[in-house]
Parts: sequence; C-alpha cells; structure tokens
Amino acid sequence: MPPKKNANGQGTIYQRADGRWCGSAYVTTTDGTSRRVHVYGESHREASDKLATKIADSVRGTAVVAKDPTATVGDYLTSWITTVAKPRLRPTTHRTYTEMITRFLLPGLGTRRLGSLTVTDVREFLTRLAAACQCCAQGFDARRDPTHRDPQRRPRCCAVGRCCNKTVSQATVRYVRAILSTALGDGVREDLLGRNVAAAVRLPTARTNFHPFTVGEARKYLFAAAYHRHGPLFELALRCGLRQGELLGLQWDDIDLDAGHLSVRRTLARLTGGPVFQEVKTHRSARRISIPRECISSLKRYRRRQDIDRREAGDQWRDLGLVFANPTGGPLDAAYVHRNHHALCDVADIRKIRFHDLRHSCATLLLEQGVDLVVVKDLLGHAQIHTTADIYAHVRIRLQRQAIETLGHALNPDPTATTGPDDAGEPDDPPLTVPA
Repeated sequence: MPPKKNANGQGTIYQRADGRWCGSAYVTTTDGTSRRVHVYGESHREASDKLATKIADSVRGTAVVAKDPTATVGDYLTSWITTVAKPRLRPTTHRTYTEMITRFLLPGLGTRRLGSLTVTDVREFLTRLAAACQCCAQGFDARRDPTHRDPQRRPRCCAVGRCCNKTVSQATVRYVRAILSTALGDGVREDLLGRNVAAAVRLPTARTNFHPFTVGEARKYLFAAAYHRHGPLFELALRCGLRQGELLGLQWDDIDLDAGHLSVRRTLARLTGGPVFQEVKTHRSARRISIPRECISSLKRYRRRQDIDRREAGDQWRDLGLVFANPTGGPLDAAYVHRNHHALCDVADIRKIRFHDLRHSCATLLLEQGVDLVVVKDLLGHAQIHTTADIYAHVRIRLQRQAIETLGHALNPDPTATTGPDDAGEPDDPPLTVPA
C-alpha cells in the first residue's frame, strides 16, 4: 500500500527516478519570508523524519537561514574573520584564528552550504580532524625535496608510504570548534542564522598537558638562573607566574623596586612586521603583584648591568624602556628565551619543561603550600576562578586528602588529652530529656 499523503503544511514526499526519496516543504525564515527546502533519504521514513525536523526547526524559529542561499561556510568564515572578528581581537589572536580557519575549517567545511550546515556535519568534521594525519592532510611530506642531500629533508612519511600518524591534539580540536562556534554565534546575533550548530557539539573532556617542577627541581632551577645574564626573567616566571609576553613587555616604569611591586599593563607579541605591544589577554590580566625579596635584589643588579649596556651601545641603543632587553635595548626574542630556558634545565640537571610550564609550576607550588585558590587566581591573572580550579584540579585532590587526614587526626581519640571547658559532653552536663 502506498505511503499515506501528508497533510497541508507537512510538505511533500516522493520517490525519484534514481530510487531515492525526496521531501520538500515551505518553511518560514528568520526574516519573515518563506522558502522551499529539500531533503533526501534512502527510504520514505528517512526522508519524512528529515523533513519533519526542518519543519519543527522552522516552527521553533531555529531554522538556519542564510540571506544568500548559495553562500558556503567558507564564504561566511572568510568574510567574518576580516569584517567582524578582526576589530575586536588582539593581533596575535586574529592571526591564530586566521591560521586555524585556513588550515582546518576551509578544507573541512568550506564547501558546505551555510544554510544546510547541521550538528552532525560539525561533529563528523571534528571526528575526522582528530583522527587525520596532518602530514598527509596538509601535504607537508609531499612538499619535501626528494633530491635533497639531507635525509631529514626528503619525503619520509606519507609520500613514501610510511604514515607517521601525526594527529592534532584534543586541545586543537576544541580550539577549532570554539572558533567555528564564535563565528556562527555572531551570525545568529546578526539574524543571518537561526541557530549555532557548533555550540551543540559535545567533545571529550580536555586533559591538562603540563608537567610542573617539584620543589626540589624549582630550587635547582632558581640556583642556575641566578648566574644567567637574564636570570630575573626566569625567576619572575617561576616565582610570580607571569606569562612570557607579559615579561617581555615589562618596562621599568611598571616596576617600583622601593615599594616591591610591579604592574602588568601590556604584552609583547611578534607579528609578521616584527614585535608589537598589545593589550593584556583579559581585563583580569592587568594586575599589580608583589615582587619577592630575592627578585628585588636581582632586578637592581640587572638594572646596573643594563646601564653598562646602554653606555657601550651608544647611538645604537633603542630606548624602549624595556626591563628585559638585548644589548642594544631591543626586545628579546621568544625563541631566545626558550633556548636559554632549556639550557638552564641542562645546567640544573632537571627535566626539560616548556617555558609556560614555569607559570604552572608557580601555581602548583603555591597551592601545595596551602595558599588560597582566590589568591592564586589573582596572581595568575585568570578572569574566572573556575579556570584556576579546573586547570589545577589534581592539586586540589591532594589538598583535599591532606585536609581529610588533618581532620582525621583531630577526631581520633587521644587518651592523654584532658577535657577542656569548651568540650561538649562534659560529665557535669545535664542529661537530655525527650518529651513524651
């Protein structure tokens, strides 16, 4: 028996010549107009379910509608990153967004119609992204020179049939989803889209990927840094948890050595045109923190050394007011900082960790010493306390264990203890009476 005919408003479902089923119906768009949508399926039931979903989305006002029905996700993202995102993003953030869109979103979703993008499309794209070998997907190995005399610069992976399975991290997958969600969210606010399909995609819980120093390793690191030319930079990174850009953008006007505090007002970033000063990461990142006594002494010595560099450089000195500068007053390069950080790890005979992990080491050591989470949050410049709590959840578990053990010692009966006047249940207390 042929399928039952749909009622008015439920659209039409029919079988095509190629055997597939097609459903079509008129839906109301977010700007009040109507347009006809089409869905396809291998069976009448599949086409009917898809069409019902489209109609239900239209009734709820969540139907995805693009003013240009032929617009693709690539067209929208290319326009969004230059006209909407760029004015409100820091230069480094805009550069990162552009790179992620170019490398991942345009190849993966760029040809999709913006008006028909679904949650399933985004979820499947992110699943493929997490599993794909980037050496194959980006063509890194294929671009190597097969005739190069250095074997390391010849094809050695996908181009020669030995895939290295170099996949992106879960953090990168989450970052790509966040960029797409931000872009589609702006489309919803501007009535270009009915809903943000990227926001509905659920991803695995992110795992923290840092390895902070122990107390013993931190001591060895600080001892080695005391003999380095830019030792105060590494000391402040470990003792105060400052970000690399905040340290490199620090100026002498930001430091009061007599009062013993410094103010974080800017960061230094390197763009295509060279190093530039930019605003701090968040409004909470602009903060004033106390300088440890050990760092005050080393900063005074460092300033005297910089005065010698200024006299020796003469006319070549660039008066930028930077605390941590090269011999001619210019900003230090991030790669130079990383190389010297790893050299200090070798000198101290300790594990090599990322320079940014000095910031994590500072927070971890503070929490393990019993410092309140709110104080650590203010010191690091996190905008929300849950950021500090989520990142350092492993430390909180250890602190909870210590707290439980402390409470256990307090509750354990001590036969040598005497009953004090504040103890409950004294022998002279009158018995409790329960009313009948």
